[in-house]
Amino acid sequence: MIEPQVPTLADVLDARRRISPHLRPTPLYGYPALGELLGAEVFVKHENHQPVGAFKVRGGVNLVSQLSAEERERGVISASTGNHGQSIAYAARLFGVPATICVPEAANPVKVASMRGLGAELVFHGRDFDDAREHCERLASDRGSRYVHSGDEPLLIAGVATETLEILEEQPETDVIIVPVGGGSGAAGACIVARGVRPATKVIGVQSEAAPAAYRSWRERRLVEDRMETFAEGLATRTAFALPQLILRESLDSFVLVGDDEIRTAQALMIETTRNLVEAAGAAPLAAALRMRDELAGKRVALVLSGGNASREQLLDVLSAGQPAPAPTA
Repeated sequence: MIEPQVPTLADVLDARRRISPHLRPTPLYGYPALGELLGAEVFVKHENHQPVGAFKVRGGVNLVSQLSAEERERGVISASTGNHGQSIAYAARLFGVPATICVPEAANPVKVASMRGLGAELVFHGRDFDDAREHCERLASDRGSRYVHSGDEPLLIAGVATETLEILEEQPETDVIIVPVGGGSGAAGACIVARGVRPATKVIGVQSEAAPAAYRSWRERRLVEDRMETFAEGLATRTAFALPQLILRESLDSFVLVGDDEIRTAQALMIETTRNLVEAAGAAPLAAALRMRDELAGKRVALVLSGGNASREQLLDVLSAGQPAPAPTA
């Protein structure tokens, strides 16, 4: 098997050129209330403002735009809990390519409706992402479609890395960028850009304690499997991916695990503070920041709000919990 090529900063700049006719830069807003809570200067990168409500569309457009005529004819197939699938479906529709997305049987209905609306064929299979992924790989072989892995694709990583490029262009003195990790493409892209543009900027990944495969793989410097019990589907992977892990092992400054209750609290707090839709994975960076409050004090911090595709039921559950926000420190 040929090892995928690690993307470079030049690849990220090329990705921006390819996606800019189709996707606008997303806002980076400062929130004094969050800054007071953390004792830091806090900015939120609003990837929930993307046309499919999540950051992964950057990678989908970059990859699908570069498919050969023969690949476009065969169509693309991928597995997803939702945001990656929306990314591929959106890009496939943009460039006239047939798309099939394999999703878990209990996939987020908001994301399912979006993928359907974008014209993708949906295949429901299994309990979680990895069940759907394994089924997808078999289908790809049977159908001859171009299989798009959600992590081990250099073009996807280069595409999603453009969000970090925008952060550092707008706030070049950013000290810390905190990125949620499921498969790890977003954090890997952030590492590539930070090392190439401003090496002093620290990149911190965050994952749920209830689905720690990527965290453990980074710590142990080998690919491992672990349980997947988190409610945050954007973080819900049982296995780590080789290409993002290769990049993270070399360049990620720190990796934090947070509890699902911490993510719920952070999700409610972000919704109330930013007045934006925030899905659980998109709130994980704030959960990590709250845990790391002492380390972040006085710094300029960017939180990647990776997506806003929460269902009505999820929002009601989080907002009705009545958990008090942590009090600011003196």
